[in-house]
Amino acid sequence: MSVKSVSIRIEEEMLNKIAYIADYEGRSVNSQVLVLIRENIKSFEEANGTIDGSITPAANVKPTRK
Repeated sequence: MSVKSVSIRIEEEMLNKIAYIADYEGRSVNSQVLVLIRENIKSFEEANGTIDGSITPAANVKPTRK
């Protein structure tokens, strides 16, 4: 599995808060964000089924609401 880099725009107050939480948990901001992403994916898959690992960019669109 390759590791990719992503840049995001985030409000300073939100960044300060996530940095506080990360420090409290003994993590870097990057590691804390990865924890949140993993939790979100797990929650989504529990509710909607496993996401196929062969997703193509064309399939990376917001699905219609159920």
